[in-house]
Parts: sequence; structure tokens; C-alpha cells
Amino acid sequence: MRVKGVFVGKPSVLGTVRDEPVYSAIAKARVESARVKLGEINLEGDDQADRRVHGGPDMAVYVYPAEHYEHWSDDGLAAEPGDLGENVSVTGVDERTVRVGDVWAWGDALVQVTKPRSPCFKLAMKTGRKQIIAEMIRNGRSGWYLRVLRPGEVPTDGELTLVESDPIEPTIAELNGARYDR
Repeated sequence: MRVKGVFVGKPSVLGTVRDEPVYSAIAKARVESARVKLGEINLEGDDQADRRVHGGPDMAVYVYPAEHYEHWSDDGLAAEPGDLGENVSVTGVDERTVRVGDVWAWGDALVQVTKPRSPCFKLAMKTGRKQIIAEMIRNGRSGWYLRVLRPGEVPTDGELTLVESDPIEPTIAELNGARYDR
């Protein structure tokens, strides 16, 4: 597993719905320094507009496989790592191999996989693609959230090391299937 980029953002107006501003931190910028602090609820420089649905202890970091961007491009979406609101772009793992409860060492920090991302209307607003919610559900390219077991400084490029995994726990893909398959 390798970190290919770390991204942070602050809430700002993403657009409007019924003439009301919609705040979101889905627009992320790449962290240019070699390391960044990871606290219990987010990365330094990152925040969330609504912690009921994004962020907080069980959704402190959003991880997304970099390899998915090639598939999105094939599907007609011009996007690159960071564009779907993720905090961390990774290679070497995806929803089929990552399990709920997996624990990874990341720099000085220890993080644990909690659940898949559920796409929301803000992703559609950000990408300008109304159908992206249904597409992400259909294709299973959701990414997943992490909780922080031990805060610390983390590299913005480098290895994530699997420390613990229970083969009995469901993969992110299995959870997506259970949630969305009819």
C-alpha cells in the first residue's frame, strides 16, 4: 500500500440549492509538505462542513484508490486524485481487498478502516455530474473512511503498512454490495 497524495480543504460555498448556500469541504488541495499532522478527527488543514455525515471520529480520513481515476476517465469523467474529496490517494489496495477493522501504520499514526463512503449530492455538485452517485453505487468505487487510533505525523508520499486484519470481517466491496444490491 502506498500513499500517492494527501489532500485537505476547508468548508466553503459549493453552490446553492433552492437559493440556499451549500457548504462543503469536498474541494481539496494537495498537501505540498513531506509530512502533515493527523489528529483524532482530521488532518491538519482539513475540516468538514457537516460532521453528522462527514468527518468526526469514525470518518476522520477519507481514502480513495488512485487507480480508480483511470476507470472514471474511461467513463467520461476528467478527474485526478483529490478531485472526489478524498484526503488520501493510495495505490495497491481497493474495496475488494480492504476490510472493516484493518489497522494500518501510517508514519507515527495508527489508523483503522471503519466503513465505505456513501456518495452524496455534494459529490454531484462538485463534479457537475448528477449521475455520479448512481454510478459510484453501481461500480463500487466508493473508497472508505478511517478512524485514528493514534494521532501523529504522517507522510504525504510513502508506505502504509498493514498491522492487523481479520479475514472474517467484510471487505468494503462486500459492505457496498450488502447495502446497495437489491
